Amino acid sequence: MTLVEPQAEVEAAAEIAIEAELDAGAVPRLAPELEFFGEYQGSGYAEPRYLVRRSDGQVVQLTQLLDLVLRQIDGARDLRTIAREVTVSFGRQVAADDVAYLVEHKLQPVGLVATEGDADRVLPRTDLLLALRGHRTLLGQRQVLFLARALAWLHRPLVVTLVLAGALAFDGWLFGRHGAIGPLVSVFNQPLMLLTVFGLGILSMVFHEFGHASACHYSGARPGRIGCGIFLIWPSLYTDVTDVYRVGRRGRLRTDLGGVYFNTIFILGLAGAYVGTQHPVFLAAILFVHFEILDQLLPVVRLDGYFILADLAGVPDLFGRIRPILTGLLPRNRAAGHPGELRRGSRIAVTTWVLITVPLLLGELVWLVWNLPRLTRTSVNSITNYVRAIHTAVDQHQWASLTLDAIAVLMLVIPAIGLGLLGLKFAGRFSRAGVRRAVRARPSRSPRGRHRR
Repeated sequence: MTLVEPQAEVEAAAEIAIEAELDAGAVPRLAPELEFFGEYQGSGYAEPRYLVRRSDGQVVQLTQLLDLVLRQIDGARDLRTIAREVTVSFGRQVAADDVAYLVEHKLQPVGLVATEGDADRVLPRTDLLLALRGHRTLLGQRQVLFLARALAWLHRPLVVTLVLAGALAFDGWLFGRHGAIGPLVSVFNQPLMLLTVFGLGILSMVFHEFGHASACHYSGARPGRIGCGIFLIWPSLYTDVTDVYRVGRRGRLRTDLGGVYFNTIFILGLAGAYVGTQHPVFLAAILFVHFEILDQLLPVVRLDGYFILADLAGVPDLFGRIRPILTGLLPRNRAAGHPGELRRGSRIAVTTWVLITVPLLLGELVWLVWNLPRLTRTSVNSITNYVRAIHTAVDQHQWASLTLDAIAVLMLVIPAIGLGLLGLKFAGRFSRAGVRRAVRARPSRSPRGRHRR
C-alpha cells in the first residue's frame, strides 16, 4: 500500500507550483487499467482516504484532492479544465498550476498518470522486504470465483454460529482428555502416520485460502487468483483479495478471518473422521491445524493477524506507518503534527503495534545474523544425514521414510534459499541508501543568481 498526499493541500501546492514543468494547456493521461475503489471505509485517519489500484495490483492511498484530480483526467481535458472541475467538487479554488504540480510531483511518480517512456518504467512498490517472491499461480481467477460462489453459503451467520459452537465443544473434549500435545507425540516415530498428518496439514492450508476467497465474494467483492511463493524465508500460499478494499470494514474483517474460519471447518471434518474411525492420526492432524491457526493470527508479519489489526485500526498499511510513528514520537514532531495524522484510537493501536513489532523484528534479525554460522553448519549436517537416510530408505524400500526425509531436505533447502534472497535484498537496500547519502552530501554547484528550493 502506497500513501500519497499533497503537502498541506492547495496552499503548499500553490507555493511551489512554479516548479511544475507542465503547461496549463497540457492534457495528462491516466495510466492504463486503473481501478478506483472510492473512499476507504472505516478509515483511522483524521481526513478521508481514497484508494486506487494500479495495473500491477499495487493499491495507492490518496487524499480527497488527489482523488478528485485523478478522476478528472480522461485524456481530453487540459489542466485548466481539470482545475475548474476540481474547484467545483473540492469547494476551494484550485489553479491550473496547482493541478500541474500535483500531477507531476504526486501522481506521476507513483504510476497513476502516464509519462514519457512508460513502456520501460518500473513502478514504485512498498514493503519490498516483505513482498512475496517467486510467486506462481495455482488457480486462476475464474476457478477461484467458481469455488468462492460454491462455498459462500458457509459464511451465513447461522452456519458460522453452528461451526464455532461445534468447534468449541470438540476442543473442550480434545484438550480435556488428550492434552495439548499428546496426539502429536504418538505419531512422531511412525513415518507413514507423520506423512499423513503433514499431508492433511497441506490440505488445510489450501482450504484456508478457499475461506478468504469465499468470504471476499460473500462480502460483495471479487476474489482473484490463488498462488504460492516464498514469504521471507518460507513457502506460503496466498489469495488475491485486493478487491475487498471496495467494501466496508465488516466485509474486510470477514475476509481476513475467512481463512482461519475454514481451518475450523476443516477441524470439524477431521473430528468426524476420527469419530468414524477412532484413528489417532486425525487427532494429531487437528492439533497441527490448531498450530496453523495460531501462526496465522500473529500480527507481526503480513499474515491474517496483521490484516485483522490493520482493518480494526482503519490503517491499510501498518508497515508504512512505522517511520511516521517513530518520528512522530519526537517532541518537535509531536507538537507540529502532520497531514497524515491518525484518529486517537487508531494512533494508540498502531503506535502500540509499532513499539512491539519493531523491537521483535530487529531482535530476530540480530539473533539470525549472530547465529547464522552455527545455523549454516547445522543445516548442512542435517541435509547430509537426511540424504544418507534417503539412500538407506531406497535400499530397504521404505517409501514412507524416504518421502519424509525428502520433505525434510526441502524444508531445510528452501529457507536457505529464501534467507539468501533476503540477504541480497538487504544488501541492495543498504548500498542504495549509501549511494543516496553520498550524492546528497556533495556540494551543489548552481549558477550564480539562481536559487533552489
